[in-house]
Amino acid sequence: MSSIDTSAVAAPKALESINRLRKAIESTIRGKEDVVERVICCLLASGHVLVEDLPGLGKTTLAHCLARAIDCHFSRIQFTSDLLPSDILGVSIYDERVKSFAFRQGPIFANIVLADEINRSTPKTQSSLLEVMDRAKVSVDGESHPVGNPFMVFATQNPVDYEGTFPLPESQLDRFLMCLEMGYPEFDHEVAILRDNDTRYDQINTPSVLSAADILQLQEQTRQVFTEDTVLEYIVRIVQATRNETEFRVGASPRGSIALRLAAQALALTRGRAFVIPEDVFAMVQPVLCHRLSLRRQSSDPFESRQLISACLKTLVNRIPMPT
Repeated sequence: MSSIDTSAVAAPKALESINRLRKAIESTIRGKEDVVERVICCLLASGHVLVEDLPGLGKTTLAHCLARAIDCHFSRIQFTSDLLPSDILGVSIYDERVKSFAFRQGPIFANIVLADEINRSTPKTQSSLLEVMDRAKVSVDGESHPVGNPFMVFATQNPVDYEGTFPLPESQLDRFLMCLEMGYPEFDHEVAILRDNDTRYDQINTPSVLSAADILQLQEQTRQVFTEDTVLEYIVRIVQATRNETEFRVGASPRGSIALRLAAQALALTRGRAFVIPEDVFAMVQPVLCHRLSLRRQSSDPFESRQLISACLKTLVNRIPMPT
């Protein structure tokens, strides 16, 4: 790492903007600094996030606060077994006045899209998100329609209640930059939640501190964060190790390598640096790679499988030398 100018720091304006965004979200989402930081990293890396946790822990509130803080169009889609792709993407409707079809946009046309309980819809409906998550556009009747810019899918699912659900396929999971957990609040933070007496996410008054244009600028700065070759090699060694690990049925794909680099670049920027260090990569391994892996010996309990994958991945990464 000696070739890196360690005095290089992120532009003060960028760090100031990120800190204002962080502070605005944390004014409502208390005691979850790590989760907030990782969600911000997903946004800066132009990625999507899947949050797996029990009901009532603030997943919807976090998505709403993020959208309010950046003054962007927020859309919530409640996924159910009878939800159709056209209910999400939109549909072409014949307009008798002009004697032609007109496209009516669905709720996916927003900046922050909350896909609530995404695993409760059928695989056909789930797969309708593949293109829009990958290309930020919707194709209907041979025509492409760009969605919001910036664009982020914030999906949630319950890791315990799997009755009446359809597990996301690997191709769908691979589209999410990170998979996160909220976790229960600490005692003092839960008391503060009760004191505020906010019972609905749309009643919470999160201040708008950034604009869509500000986010687009930060996303461009994220892509410009320098990553030295030794750090790139460290990323590849980690990803390739998942492919050679006998406990895993499948390892991470090159998309996983790209995601890990982007997440590390975003983390570096949020911490005020214009370059990536190995610790940034190490910190992002679990949220970026865990959901991209599967075990050879699957447990009957999907939640238990995820815990086993996390433990195995942690052991694997600790065996890989970190660049100095």
